[in-house]
Amino acid sequence: MAILLPQQFFNLAAGVGKSYYEDLTGGKNASVTVQNNSTFAVELVLTRVNAPVISYAIPAGNSLTIVAHGLLVAALLANGGGATFGFIQVATADI
Repeated sequence: MAILLPQQFFNLAAGVGKSYYEDLTGGKNASVTVQNNSTFAVELVLTRVNAPVISYAIPAGNSLTIVAHGLLVAALLANGGGATFGFIQVATADI
């Protein structure tokens, strides 16, 4: 069964990070969509079961959708360039 979690808006100061999804019970298959509406890049940081932590830089005014197996944590990090804002949405699936 798929679950679409509520869309969450973010507004992060430069150098600040925040977690927007956590499943510490063993991970879920999920897709994560980030829309960066700011003039600075934001990083999507994903922690998965038995896998290295990966991060994706999302340039200003762009979006990214990633499908991850065994997702534990999805977080955003504003790099040192400046404040970022936009939204993040997570959809999980028990397959």
